[in-house]
Amino acid sequence: MEAVALAAALGFLLLASAGGTARDEAREAAAVRALLARLLGPGPATGFSVSVERALAAESGLDTYRLSGGGAGTRVRVLGSTGVAAAAGLHRYLRDFCGCHVAWSGSQLRLPQPLPAVTEELTEATPNRYRYYQNVCTQSYSFVWWDWARWEQEIDWMALNGINLALAWSGQEAIWQRVYLNLGLTQSEIDEYFTGPAFLAWGRMGNLHTWGGPLPRSWHLKQLYLQHRILDRMRSFGMIPVLPAFAGHVPKAITRVFPRVNITQMDSWGHFNCSYSCSFLLAPEDPLFPIMGSLFLRELTKEFGTDHIYGADTFNEMQPPSSEPSYLAAATAAVYQAMITVDPDAVWLLQGWLFQHQPQFWGPAQVEAVLGAVPLGRLLVLDLFAESQPVYIRTASFQGQPFIWCMLHNFGGNHGLFGALEAVNQGPTAARLFPNSTMVGTGMAPEGIGQNEVVYALMAELGWRKDPVADLGTWVTNFAAQRYGVSHRDSEAAWRLLLRSVYNCSSQACSGHNRSPLVRRPSLHMITTVWYNRSDVFEAWRLLLIAAPTLAGSPAFRYDLLDLTRQAAQELVSLYYEEARTAYLKKELVPLLRAAGILAYDLLPTLDNVLSSDSRFLLGSWLEQARAAAVSEAEAHFYEQNSRYQLTLWGPEGNILDYANKQLAGLVADYYTPRWQLFAKMLVESLVQGIPFQQHQFEQNAFQVEQTFVHSTRRYPSQPQGDTVDLAKKLFLKYYPRWVAGAL
Repeated sequence: MEAVALAAALGFLLLASAGGTARDEAREAAAVRALLARLLGPGPATGFSVSVERALAAESGLDTYRLSGGGAGTRVRVLGSTGVAAAAGLHRYLRDFCGCHVAWSGSQLRLPQPLPAVTEELTEATPNRYRYYQNVCTQSYSFVWWDWARWEQEIDWMALNGINLALAWSGQEAIWQRVYLNLGLTQSEIDEYFTGPAFLAWGRMGNLHTWGGPLPRSWHLKQLYLQHRILDRMRSFGMIPVLPAFAGHVPKAITRVFPRVNITQMDSWGHFNCSYSCSFLLAPEDPLFPIMGSLFLRELTKEFGTDHIYGADTFNEMQPPSSEPSYLAAATAAVYQAMITVDPDAVWLLQGWLFQHQPQFWGPAQVEAVLGAVPLGRLLVLDLFAESQPVYIRTASFQGQPFIWCMLHNFGGNHGLFGALEAVNQGPTAARLFPNSTMVGTGMAPEGIGQNEVVYALMAELGWRKDPVADLGTWVTNFAAQRYGVSHRDSEAAWRLLLRSVYNCSSQACSGHNRSPLVRRPSLHMITTVWYNRSDVFEAWRLLLIAAPTLAGSPAFRYDLLDLTRQAAQELVSLYYEEARTAYLKKELVPLLRAAGILAYDLLPTLDNVLSSDSRFLLGSWLEQARAAAVSEAEAHFYEQNSRYQLTLWGPEGNILDYANKQLAGLVADYYTPRWQLFAKMLVESLVQGIPFQQHQFEQNAFQVEQTFVHSTRRYPSQPQGDTVDLAKKLFLKYYPRWVAGAL
């Protein structure tokens, strides 16, 4: 690509949202001061001076912060070119000078007194314009039931971690409802089209319709309210919210209002039949396309304002009706033209997942047709899974379109210790140095959050680094000390073991999708191989328990101890399953009874008991979030069932079974455990009766167990029970010696 064209493409994005008035600077500084008071309390916050000056950035659009002051009698001065930059600078001071830690699972904020001095003024500028956050799926797997209090915490976390570009997609169904009513659809037709709350992400991308719906009227009102508050807070920090745009998907009922409309029915998705998938796609040349696109965006921006970046995904995990480049270019251009009809400054944010997900369809001509249909610099591509399968390499840096190097990391919001930290550490720099690179940012795009916080701490830090972390072993040692508020030899050794094992996935097949037998419907053909040495996990577990008497007062430590105990139990499930399978295949009844019995009747109930000691691992807490979003008992039941379906069957027939698996107290006891007990029972019966194991019959019986859980109205505790350290120690003392002796 010619250097001039490349500079022009990137220049547009660098100028987008740059600048700002003194009023903007004052507002952003006030937002950071308010964050500081929420984080530390009003008293400690007085030890800091926060201000925002755009002129601090040596290069327009590249956020910069400066730290100075501190020490006895002197306030710490935090200066940022934006509110986000100032918040990131504040976080840097708290982390590196005070040894503090900010995390989803709980922050460690013990400030030394007096506040440490910044002996040499520290100025840091980000190497790229954007630090992006979210995946369309995060809206459903993690955010769906949040109230404003939880959103406020998340936006604070975003600011402290330097995020300046993020999706803001709440409330869009309320806007679509207005558009559809104005076009002539009836309320019942609209209600039939929308999915339920837990599945809105896939309705928005055209994968699904109807499933889990309809949306209550109260849902629309609450989401509109939330969206206004979310946008106001994001903008107060100087963040750029990404609003949704029309991607071309329409309700079937549009054909009643416009009988001659040109639409194509897409193929089914996710093993759903056409009752819930096979969405309808409006032809790009149909006159209704620009009308619908502009009606929606005009109504949306009238309600919420705009920061000129919009997200839309026409072919997410769906094969286009034609592979002809002319069709793909027309479909892409139609989406973009509808945007700029309303907002001439529009930039389209596109998830690049489609190119990675179906590489056999997206050949060079097809990719070029999409990327070339939008003017250079007006399409911003998320290289969504770049830590494992980067697309920029095989597309010549997205044919010159700007892109953001993203770490996807997690699928379905699963629990399970996992990371590819070395690939994450090296990836952004490699992309920046790629020939004619058009990289303009880094991003975190997990499907679900609230897990593996070490991975996100590293990725957030890399958004401000020009080079990789030189020594990840030293980095993770410091991470442990900051997280727990004190250096401890054993806890730090445990983290180094985890770094070289569970957090060192290095193959292209690395995926943060937990496929452990614990959370899968059992069979005799389950995969138990892992990319690490399980002995590292068990040794790290032992070391954290040794550190417990010193560190048990740290909420983050107790969370990590429980999470590592959960991981160790997950490893034990795999080992006992292997023993049970081997015994069955050898037709040895007593070893089968022993291994399967321990797994299903002791290990899993014991794990459930340990999980019940922490509110962050309670099914009751998960379901209470859903119920709290309701305005009536009927609505609460409806939301709870949406949530139960997502965690388990995902669809009416187990269509994407266990994709969003979690290891929560209550879910282990009443979903995974009965399924394993049924499997053990049928294996034993098969062996005793001398007949082959009937997997099909087992799956039918297991489906009944799964449905029973989904339709149950049992309420689960939302308050923890028992002491995490004591319960983890009991599980350890029962199983660790057996593992060491090789006598599980």
